[in-house]
Amino acid sequence: MIEADEAPEALQEQIARFKDDPLGYVKFVYPWAQPGQLAKYHGPDGWQIDFLQELGESCAALKFNGYDAVAPIRVARASGHGIGKSTVVAWLVDWIMSTRPHCQGTLTANTFPQLQSKTWAQVQRWTRLAINKDWFNVTGTRMTHVDAPESWFCQAQTCREENSEAFAGQHAASSSSFYIFDEASAIPDRIWEVAEGGLTDGQPMIFAFGNPTRSQGKFHSACFGDQRNRWNHGSIDSRSCSMTNKGQIAEWVSDYGEDSDFVRVRVRGLPPAASDLQYIDSTRVYEAQRREPYHFDDDPLIVGVDVARGGKANTVFRFRRGLDARSIPAVRIPGEQCRNSMQVASKLLEIMDTEFDGVKPAVAFVDSGFGGPIVDRCHQLGYDNVIEIQFGASAPDVHFANMRSWMWSKVRDFLPRGSIDTDTMLETDLTGPGYHFDRGDRLLLESKENMAKRGLDSPDDGDALALTFAQPVAPAAKPDDILDRLRQGGGGFGGSWMS
Repeated sequence: MIEADEAPEALQEQIARFKDDPLGYVKFVYPWAQPGQLAKYHGPDGWQIDFLQELGESCAALKFNGYDAVAPIRVARASGHGIGKSTVVAWLVDWIMSTRPHCQGTLTANTFPQLQSKTWAQVQRWTRLAINKDWFNVTGTRMTHVDAPESWFCQAQTCREENSEAFAGQHAASSSSFYIFDEASAIPDRIWEVAEGGLTDGQPMIFAFGNPTRSQGKFHSACFGDQRNRWNHGSIDSRSCSMTNKGQIAEWVSDYGEDSDFVRVRVRGLPPAASDLQYIDSTRVYEAQRREPYHFDDDPLIVGVDVARGGKANTVFRFRRGLDARSIPAVRIPGEQCRNSMQVASKLLEIMDTEFDGVKPAVAFVDSGFGGPIVDRCHQLGYDNVIEIQFGASAPDVHFANMRSWMWSKVRDFLPRGSIDTDTMLETDLTGPGYHFDRGDRLLLESKENMAKRGLDSPDDGDALALTFAQPVAPAAKPDDILDRLRQGGGGFGGSWMS
């Protein structure tokens, strides 16, 4: 390893190579597995490695040339307790300050004690461990480069709403303006709004970490709500991290219950369950995520397609075979790529011609909102098994106000027996909509427009799964096979009935 006091120019050249490689930087600058504080550690934890790799790829893809502004990097991670997120915050500060001359940053947390004794204390600790520690002066509230303290800095700021102006006016046209929010769920919305003004030039970045203690606010919107398509977002379960206290976590799960709000927030990195008006409760979703997938051989494969027309929403393809809605991963097309309906039609036709575990889709149900031209094109090419479904049409059951409400009721009935994947977007979509009864005493699922007013995103994945229940689909087996199975007790016919 290069020693800082022996070859300063060589060290500068080496560290400059990590501009788009935060993982390489972290592995290089800190004394992993050497005598001292890191003697027992050989490098970052698994989730930290994945996080840093993704960040590096995002930076490289932007190809910032030093003067033409690029789109902001927005990263949000909701998590349980004790995963080492404050450590990652410190690494981010050191990496940006070391690889981007004249960068300007602001670091904040939900409370002053958290900011001073935990978050900023980690910055101080890790900077002292870095091979290039002599490049910086670090005080109780500010980190500056020794050669340019006025233009090359990161400052710690309290997040009181009345202090919002301290987050304004931060710009680095030839470098990076960056903001890092720790325990971001409790940071006032006004602070987020002012910080956006510092993401207009250079290669700007904003990072948000925390326990998702609220089902509203900017952090919730970034991880689970109507802003999630603008962010690189995700949830981290504390049990998946090597450094967490597994004994304490087991006690929490035992005391409070796996799907209690306490465990959802403090362990699983998920927001609290919604109100009593939530149509699909989180317990059903959680149990379906843990249930082993199963289907019968004659269960047809069904595709549900929720079509977007540009904007933030995605076009989502979801698959279900009997009680198994997990084994085949969802396919998503970002909204900006959906403006040409024929491109979406081409993808659907490709899927209809693909064998999944030896079976081609029997039918695809497509939302008619923007899916009409897609269905027409499929019919022109002879794919009559692509069927248009109108969400607002009358339901087959008089107890439901429209087709969409009825299909979601089928999802609700499916979850106690079926299996789904653990995708955070599907979970938040399924548990997002509320419901009420109209004047005819018919159940009406909450509209996407009303969900948007509550800060929730369009439930594209939920609608796509619901579409797989639009109509009964005949079993794939021959009639004689079905009769044989019925003679044996009929135990398996329920899987096909759920088709």
